[in-house]
Amino acid sequence: SVQPRHLGVASCAASACHGKIARQPSSDVDLNEYRTWLLSDRHAQAFRILQSAKSTAIASRLGIADASTAGECLDCHTDNVPTSQRGEKFLLSDGVGCEACHGAAQAWIGSHSKAGTLHAENVARGLVPLEQAPVRAAVCLACHAGNGQRFVTHALIAAGHPRLRFELETYTANMPAHHRVDADYRQRKGAVDGINLWLIGQLENTRAQMRLLEGRWLAAGRLQPEFAFYECFACHRPVEELRWTQQRAGGEARPGALRLQHQSLAVLTVITSVIEPQALPELQQAIAAYARCGSGDVTEVRQATARLTAWLDARSSWSARTYDRAAAAQIRRLLLQFAADDQGSDYTVAEQLVLGIDSLSATLEDAGPRSNALDALFAEVRTPATFDPTRFARTAARVRGDF
Repeated sequence: SVQPRHLGVASCAASACHGKIARQPSSDVDLNEYRTWLLSDRHAQAFRILQSAKSTAIASRLGIADASTAGECLDCHTDNVPTSQRGEKFLLSDGVGCEACHGAAQAWIGSHSKAGTLHAENVARGLVPLEQAPVRAAVCLACHAGNGQRFVTHALIAAGHPRLRFELETYTANMPAHHRVDADYRQRKGAVDGINLWLIGQLENTRAQMRLLEGRWLAAGRLQPEFAFYECFACHRPVEELRWTQQRAGGEARPGALRLQHQSLAVLTVITSVIEPQALPELQQAIAAYARCGSGDVTEVRQATARLTAWLDARSSWSARTYDRAAAAQIRRLLLQFAADDQGSDYTVAEQLVLGIDSLSATLEDAGPRSNALDALFAEVRTPATFDPTRFARTAARVRGDF
């Protein structure tokens, strides 16, 4: 079938559409979304980054002639659809524009502004329903984690590309808002708030990791997964800086064992202990197998990821449930306890714990009185180079009384 075309940012930027200079209070939507994206959103700069000196140096190390024309770079730094799907106003140089997230506009650009048109009708025509947290997470994770077509490999990181990390609620909160979740929005689309958004982000992040491990990055012919899946800072630190303990490594891991990244799984154990504690032993057994498989072969990794995926699939109803403030507060306390118990010794785990504590504090609307404690936690994970797991555990123990 013929795929709808991506019409380009310019198709949305007219002053009569989303290109107003200022927000329009009398309208159901702000109508200045284009300017918000252009002036405040890093997605608008994604293509230009490929023309920077840093990107040029990264490309040179990898033997890429020009990052701004290389498919492996364009796939995440712009809306890199096939030429046959590009409209007359479409420009790769627009970066990650409207349709990269909202979907090809050809079939719905005319209807979505007409009075009386239901949101569901536009979705049926191809508008991506980003108000649904699992959908939003999938769209974000396609670049911020990767998928079968795109991935930040170990070679790319070694050449200078930033290590990928993602937390849905934090990234949503930090993104310049170009919509209002008001009564009209909720009536037309519904909305996911607070702990649900954070929790769904954790679930989908875990699913994305399992899918990546089961896909081409664990293809036939490989003895082990792509090195970017492993815990970076278990190896990338001074040899004389001894961090290994059995408690920190978990399971049956021995000193020097290769360990796959597990930050989302660590947070998932805390979530499970609150909302379905009877399922925790099964999850812990699956995580133990996952921890062992990092030093195994392709078959072991596939078996471990399939086991975790099946566990997640059996809890698909979690995304549709409503969670109250008490659950959010309990999960936050247990994330802090997890850190204080020295189970956040890997930098990636500690980083995700702090992001979760911060996100849940925003949900509970009590971050202000706890700003000193949150600042202390963020200071511990400011950079991998300065991260000290023992000090992080002590800081978590010191501030947990504030929560």
